[in-house]
Amino acid sequence: QVQLVESGGGLVQAGGSLRLSCAASGIAFSINDMGWYRQTPGKQRELVARIASGGTTFYADSVKGRFTIYRDNAKNTVDLQMNSLKSEDTAVYYCHAVIVNIQRVQADSWGQGTRVTVSS
Repeated sequence: QVQLVESGGGLVQAGGSLRLSCAASGIAFSINDMGWYRQTPGKQRELVARIASGGTTFYADSVKGRFTIYRDNAKNTVDLQMNSLKSEDTAVYYCHAVIVNIQRVQADSWGQGTRVTVSS
């Protein structure tokens, strides 16, 4: 079973930067897409950015040009570099991965969430 462990959240002033990291550990056949979602109270969890195993990336319009997603397939890690942070980026950020187990069954895996607070 694969676990995702996040780190790097915290409090930052508007205009500042933070880097979130997520490491996958456990036994898997492979990991397909990895990415970051965020959620604020009363709202649905939304996709922020994702990266395929081959490196193709997708960004939500709200973060394009400010956030960059990185992936290290050898270490099974995915990072999110967040620059020019705005108050509306305040949320709990969740790491996500599509795990293929040794039986070749695909399933979603989520981290526990890390809080990002941007003060204006």
